[in-house]
Amino acid sequence: INSNPSPTPNPAGRGELKSSVPLNTLSAAEIAQALAGEDSRIQGFNPVYAVTSYRLEYMTTDAQGALIRASGLLSLPVKAAGARSPLLSYQHPILFVDAEAPSNHAVASEAAVALASLGFIVAAADSVGYGVSKGTPHPYLLAAPSAASTLDFLTAARTWRQNNNVADNGQLFLAGYSEGGYVTMATHRAMQIENSPHLPTLRMQVSGAGPYDVQTTLDVLLDQVREDQPILGALLNPGFLRYLDADIRESIHRLLLAVLLPEDSDVQFDTRVLDYFLADDRQALAQNSSVYAWKPELSVRLFHGRDDETVPYANAQKTLQTMQDLGAGSQVSLTDCTATPSSHIGCVPGYLIFLVQQLGPVAQGL
Repeated sequence: INSNPSPTPNPAGRGELKSSVPLNTLSAAEIAQALAGEDSRIQGFNPVYAVTSYRLEYMTTDAQGALIRASGLLSLPVKAAGARSPLLSYQHPILFVDAEAPSNHAVASEAAVALASLGFIVAAADSVGYGVSKGTPHPYLLAAPSAASTLDFLTAARTWRQNNNVADNGQLFLAGYSEGGYVTMATHRAMQIENSPHLPTLRMQVSGAGPYDVQTTLDVLLDQVREDQPILGALLNPGFLRYLDADIRESIHRLLLAVLLPEDSDVQFDTRVLDYFLADDRQALAQNSSVYAWKPELSVRLFHGRDDETVPYANAQKTLQTMQDLGAGSQVSLTDCTATPSSHIGCVPGYLIFLVQQLGPVAQGL
């Protein structure tokens, strides 16, 4: 009797694998050397394996729901023939330069590569707007397309692995920081709501510093604009934004964007989340963007710094409280970043250490 499951056919449409290109193989020593650099944000890792990386291109949907060709990085630990590894879906933080998208950045200091050197098969979608889909607006803080590009990449990566006899061990983990933490949460929620074929293998989600409650996040962003622009700030009372004339609203839109996005970004962003906010359309924000008000059936480990001025700590508090109110109980936990100060960027190294600490006891075959 053949105990091996028959290969899943490459689906047409969403999740369809279009192409694969080998990128490089980096030794464990090369990765360790890169992580030892003074400016490395990845600390406390002890690479065990060499890592071979590939760029995969696949089909997903954009912010309008239309099919689009996207790309991502698949990084594999080089192990003995037949060895099985856990699968980690890693969602990158917001990137303003396309060259830093995972499939353009398969270097020794890339988080996806470093995590693969610990023994995980790492799937890191570029997400729409980066890589092969550069020029299409990135669906910033839009839950459905953010989740779609991640899940569709997992499907394409599964097809590639089956075609190339790269077996996982039946364990899937989700992780990401900042916007990546948000996309991770959106992906987990979509998997559960849609009863995704990937859900049976999911073991845990570890999200750091994500803007899960987009309303709260943008309220804080608006406070920053108030401080920087006191004259304009006098007009910016919550609940009054919809009554401002179009010119003033456009000015605020530009100022909010300036806080969010550097001028030298070569990535385009879909900014409709700001349009919802400036129209005081709380329902649209709740429906299309926020991802905190649901009850996970699996472990959700949150990590956040109390001094975070980019993505307020209140996001993690509100997510924890709401999920527990909905009956999630001890499935959801929140761990504070201990860096001094516990700022958004300052907590990146602590998040990656926390991630490995959370996965270590559960992940098999590392």
